[in-house]
Amino acid sequence: MSTHNPNEPDGNKPEEVDASKGYEASDVRVSGILVFLVALTIFAVVTAAMAYGVGKVLDARMAKEDGPPSKWTKTVDVRQLGDMPNSPELQNKVATLMQQYPTPRLQTDDGAQDVTDLHAREDLLLNNYSWVDQSQGKVRIPIERAMELIAQRGLPVAPAVEQAPLMTGDQKPQVIFPLTSGFARTGYELDQAKAQAVEGTRAGEQK
Repeated sequence: MSTHNPNEPDGNKPEEVDASKGYEASDVRVSGILVFLVALTIFAVVTAAMAYGVGKVLDARMAKEDGPPSKWTKTVDVRQLGDMPNSPELQNKVATLMQQYPTPRLQTDDGAQDVTDLHAREDLLLNNYSWVDQSQGKVRIPIERAMELIAQRGLPVAPAVEQAPLMTGDQKPQVIFPLTSGFARTGYELDQAKAQAVEGTRAGEQK
């Protein structure tokens, strides 16, 4: 059985520290710092080598998939071109080219003016006389006149259609007139009409 003599020196016993001086009397061990720096350097070198190797593998794979370089795969340094100057003349040329594109083109606004122009063309057809086929003598008449003629002459009566008797629980469909009160003007058109009315009132007051 082993025994322990307290008078004998023990290597595992911590050294007594003299705190009477008020500071650390022993120096820092340089070996620990050197080991840390060496390990950090090795880690950085290994990481850089691995990143370089992975990059080379990826580049080789991309080059294999893209094939040999040609005039279509030439690399151009766009930094040599510099910044494109802001030229009003160039902008006018671009605008001119845009107008030369075939229709239909993309709208440059919300389309309110296009709808207004469409309604204006429809109003010309609805409220004025125009030829449909001059060789056959077919004329398009104003819608107000067409309504007057229909009110005087009436609509042609269609021949009665034989219908099968209604089944139990079915009802004959009923149509409530009028189906519609006509198309409504857009808000843009209403604003334009209001502005024209105000301008007409001011012109009348000035006279």
